[in-house]
Amino acid sequence: MGLGRTDIWQTGLIHRSMPDVLRTGTLADMPVTWLPDPGPFRFIADPFGIWHEDRLYLFAEAYDYRVKVGRIDVFILDRTFRVIAHSPVLVEPWHLSYPVILRDRDGSFLMMPESGKSGVQRLYRATDFPYRWKEVEGCTFPGPMIDASPLFHDGRWWLFHTPWHEEERPRVDTLHVAWADSLTGPWHPHPANPVRRDIHSARPGGTPVVMDDGTIILPTQDCARTYGGAITPLAITTLTIREFAAHPLPPLTAPPAWRPATDGLHTLSAAGPVTLVDAKQTSRSVIGRAGVDIHRMARKLTRRTPRC
Repeated sequence: MGLGRTDIWQTGLIHRSMPDVLRTGTLADMPVTWLPDPGPFRFIADPFGIWHEDRLYLFAEAYDYRVKVGRIDVFILDRTFRVIAHSPVLVEPWHLSYPVILRDRDGSFLMMPESGKSGVQRLYRATDFPYRWKEVEGCTFPGPMIDASPLFHDGRWWLFHTPWHEEERPRVDTLHVAWADSLTGPWHPHPANPVRRDIHSARPGGTPVVMDDGTIILPTQDCARTYGGAITPLAITTLTIREFAAHPLPPLTAPPAWRPATDGLHTLSAAGPVTLVDAKQTSRSVIGRAGVDIHRMARKLTRRTPRC
């Protein structure tokens, strides 16, 4: 990211189901409701949602450039998409993002956020939904992952992800697949890994969905122009424990009506009758960003200074 360049993401709800959005092939002219602005040099991104008792529980990364460590927040919305509650729900010493939400067979709620900076992929179970979560022990994921996107299909779990390797940059052009009989593992890496190398359509960017014709569509990020520049739907036509075949569909971009958030798009996730998205506005305020960075460094120095 260049001097003074700051990515600010804005999360919204498109009033169409994700299969409808994918069939249409464009986001133009689709009604969208945006979450409230969290304030300067903060953003809400990576939205995933689930309906429960006539409420939409939208989980997302909450990020403040003054802190630079993401946490997971929940926004509770009614049927008119009015936010009726908002709260942090998962905070760790490491960065958290991409909070995929699932229901287990027993009806309990599971969250699989990106936690690569901790060195492992983690799975959490709600102990008091949606506010309290406890890590599920005994999971055997295939190492730390970026934007891990699970799908239950044909009687087993599939996990689309980009491996987390600090030494490999830019970590946006590789797609791996793993499979398991249980979400907690053991997970088996696909023998064709990496199943895809393409900066336009490899790193996951949302919920995999199965279309009416049986094709799996995995949202992926087009990072050729900029990080999270667009969503490329990846049509997966063959997915077995030995074979994988896919081809990209035309990319989805933020339409002009979304200005100023038209500089990128990097999440497309299904939530029943609505589709959750995040769109990017790039701030180029050198002075503003410098002030934020100075504030963050001052906080660090204050914490490190011993008290007499």
